[in-house]
Amino acid sequence: MAEIIVTLNISADEYLKLYQGAAQSVFTRTQSGQSIRFPANILQPFVSHGGVKGSFKIEFDENNRFKKISQLH
Repeated sequence: MAEIIVTLNISADEYLKLYQGAAQSVFTRTQSGQSIRFPANILQPFVSHGGVKGSFKIEFDENNRFKKISQLH
């Protein structure tokens, strides 16, 4: 199983655009510099009034399909 670490700072307005369907994916870089795109809806549990902020570990299965996301403290 593969995992990556990303640090996100998505404002509430930007996430609202994602939520409304203007975009379905988040495109960012991992802490190691690798580009990655993943479905925006996996961030839903971490949305606050300020948007989505913090570092997250995203885990994938052996077929590179999303398995789990957790916020790092």
